[in-house]
Amino acid sequence: MIDRSEQRCGFMAVLGAPNVGKSTLVNRLVGTKVSIVSPKVQTTRTRVLGIRMEQSAQLVFIDTPGVFVPKRRLDRAMVASAWGGAADADRILLMIDATKGIDADSKMILDKLRAQDKTALLVINKIDLIDKQNLLDLTDRLSQSGSFSDIFMISAQTGDGVKDLLARLVESAPLGPWMYPEDQISDMPSRLLAAEITREKVFLQLHQELPYAVTVETEGWQEKEDGSVTISQIIYVEKPGQKGIVLGQGGSKIKTIGQSSRLELEQLFGHRVHVKLFVKVREKWGDDPERFRDWGLDFNA
Repeated sequence: MIDRSEQRCGFMAVLGAPNVGKSTLVNRLVGTKVSIVSPKVQTTRTRVLGIRMEQSAQLVFIDTPGVFVPKRRLDRAMVASAWGGAADADRILLMIDATKGIDADSKMILDKLRAQDKTALLVINKIDLIDKQNLLDLTDRLSQSGSFSDIFMISAQTGDGVKDLLARLVESAPLGPWMYPEDQISDMPSRLLAAEITREKVFLQLHQELPYAVTVETEGWQEKEDGSVTISQIIYVEKPGQKGIVLGQGGSKIKTIGQSSRLELEQLFGHRVHVKLFVKVREKWGDDPERFRDWGLDFNA
């Protein structure tokens, strides 16, 4: 049992441009999946907390939506959520995609951190996809900004370098009581997590067609006497013609989405899961204040 006087608790915001690997890193640091991942940018729509117990420290990772130049109301809310996560954190981890370097979105983040006089911990990701000299050149350019207390080179996908990063985060966590139970890994309600898992499967199945026109809601959650649960979910699209894309020929697409979601949910929850999916049209769901409340986003951002 850890003495309360020795406990540490640190909130760590993972900030970066879209698709730099933030969710992949948070999932690896936590040790299990708490945030959905897809090759598409802007997959993460809301702020997700992932919790890791390590030695005497409770590390609370804030997986934020990618920071980019917003064009829609939902975009603005996502970017505001990202900066809100950074403002609330004890430490900021700024992730840079080594293969993209300092692109326009990353430069915007760097400029804002400097303007706010914030010091971050730099995490250069995807080092397995770039040659050593280019990596060293990128690291040198970033280090000259003076905005970073530490620099780590990692591959969130393979885990290379993540152990050293974790050790530094434990060391830097402030002394203080743990904020969550020792066995808790996320603050996301099961119903929302289930909807996010299904949305991830939609992204992976329909990544060329209409991922940003789709959202998923868990409408029903029925626990059975045998320990299983039946989850009823609605996949909302924006236009009538998009229903057929989600359904696929003879219902093939939605069947694959449902099977993939079920398998992952069973692994996460540790019991039998039945997933029932329905597709409905809701025009302009991205301008519905109720959706923003469900995601923990500010509709008026």
